[in-house]
Amino acid sequence: MTQAPNSIAMDIRAALKEAMHRLRAANVASHTLAAELLLMHTLDCDRTWLYTHPEAALDPKAEEKFFALVARCAAGEPTQYLTGKQEFWGLEFEVTPAVLVPRPETEHVVEIALERLGPRGIKIDLATGAPSAALRIADVGTGSGCIAVTLAHELPHAEIFATDISTAALEVARRNAARHHVAERIRFLECNLLDAYLGDSSSPVGARHAVPLRRTDQDAFDLIVSNPPYVASNDAHELPREVRDHEPASALFGGPTGVEIYDRLIAQSAWLLGDRGILVLELGYNSAEHVRAILAAQPQWTNIKITNDLAGIQRVIAAERL
Repeated sequence: MTQAPNSIAMDIRAALKEAMHRLRAANVASHTLAAELLLMHTLDCDRTWLYTHPEAALDPKAEEKFFALVARCAAGEPTQYLTGKQEFWGLEFEVTPAVLVPRPETEHVVEIALERLGPRGIKIDLATGAPSAALRIADVGTGSGCIAVTLAHELPHAEIFATDISTAALEVARRNAARHHVAERIRFLECNLLDAYLGDSSSPVGARHAVPLRRTDQDAFDLIVSNPPYVASNDAHELPREVRDHEPASALFGGPTGVEIYDRLIAQSAWLLGDRGILVLELGYNSAEHVRAILAAQPQWTNIKITNDLAGIQRVIAAERL
């Protein structure tokens, strides 16, 4: 059992100060934020309450719970798994060790997708006042469902199909869809990449054990998005311990070099997107030119563009299918 620093009841100010000290000593990134989030979770309060009641005493049970969480965080467990939640695009998502922790960088996937859709992303045609055509969207490797749920939230005329190879991840994604009242417009499927939407082994991308489907104007996707596994397994030792030791390997690693998954995903997308369909992919470290080359080598892709994140890293690539 983890004990508080002393037997005297601590107030919020002292508890935060001690937690920050312990987390800083354990080299926890953003140790101040981590301490705040863990105490907010323990007390079920927001940051404003925390800092307007610095002299409020912690009862013994809350104190014990808080420092137990601090100890787990100091040992490497991600703060988001300890609190069970993470914000993405202004929405709160449940997260568990079955899914990647949603990251701010991935919001660029949503941003670029909405930008590329342009007028198609507006529910009402501004020229005629008539309802816009319904959109069909696929989110590949949905994990927590953060991209699928966000797009459903932003695009009320969209039907979204979200895939993942993990049963446990899909359970989390379904709960997040229900939490944000978009479950009726998202269909979750357990499969690798987009295999469930491809034909038999004679299809252009060689899918096996898949539901037969031929791309037509009616069943083609308007948008395919993905934050695929893109970390090189050869570089696993370079990851922060909280990522390497706790986040799901199947959602992290894309092969020895990290770029192996893109070729097949792009080939599947070329088959399943309709005319003017948009592909938006998050990029791994140093993968931008490799992925650009795959797209540029295929005549069905145009308007290929790479977008940097706020840190100047090449983060998202988008292309349009002819």
